[in-house]
Order: sequence, then structure tokens, then C-alpha cells
Amino acid sequence: MELITIRKATLIDLPTLLHFEQGVIQTERHFDSTLKEGDIHYYDLKTMISSPDVELVVAESGTKLIGCGYARIETAKHYLKHRLYAYLGFMYVDPAHRGKGVNQLIVNALKDWAVSKGLTEIRLEVYNENTAAIRAYEKAGFTRYILEMRMSANDDQHDKKKS
Repeated sequence: MELITIRKATLIDLPTLLHFEQGVIQTERHFDSTLKEGDIHYYDLKTMISSPDVELVVAESGTKLIGCGYARIETAKHYLKHRLYAYLGFMYVDPAHRGKGVNQLIVNALKDWAVSKGLTEIRLEVYNENTAAIRAYEKAGFTRYILEMRMSANDDQHDKKKS
């Protein structure tokens, strides 16, 4: 059984993290037709690595990085019981290491960080059709909460349904 460790990301990890980011984007293109074509980036990884309000971690097997994720302190909406919460994102596991509990180790490390910051709420977003990710998050203890819906204002699908 391989030993997998979770540690805080460093600037040395940046090339691999940029590769992982493209893996996330490539996966999400299947679920999101609104993403721009070509090379895009979601994250300012250098800033995230040094920010006191973000915990960016990597999973290592030996000397190879096999996954990552972050927790970021966010301000909650004024009507919620909690003032702050941890938002999780950039959850990625190398395809060769999926199904080995790596995501759960990353989530547990981020949860520990959130608790150490006094946070009581942890949230994340996942595409409704990304059933593999949903299963992994449910296995880690998340429950489904809200379904965000969208439509294109230029879409004539509603006109076709009337016919």
C-alpha cells in the first residue's frame, strides 16, 4: 500500500499545480458550455500559496504530487448563522490515483485547517452531472444542499417546447 501524505503547497509545486489546474478545467469543460475556448486559468496560485486566508495543500505519493485542493475563508451572507466559512475548491486527483481515498485525505486536511481557524461551516460547488465527484464528496461527509440552475438568454429551447 502506497503512503500518501498531505502537505501545504509551496512555490516549488507551481508547475505541477498549473498542470492540475488544466486537468480540472478539461474535466469541467464537459459540464460547462459557458467556459471560454483556449487556455484559461481559474486560480492565482502564487497568491493562494502565500495567503493567510487560504490553505492550498498537495497530496504526495513518494516524491510525486498526485492531488491538491484548497480551503479559503469566505464571508457568509448576513442572514446566515455563521459569519465566516471555508470554501473548498481546486479539488484534483491524478487519474492514476483516483479511488484510493486521496480526495478524502485532502478534504480531511482542509477540514482540520478550517477547524483550526474557528470555522464551523465548509462548502464547495460541484457540477450536477459530475457524479463521480459528488460520490467522492458524499463519501467525505458532504451532503447535497442547493442546486444552482442556469439558462442562456439567447437559447430558443423554450420556444421549441411550446410547439
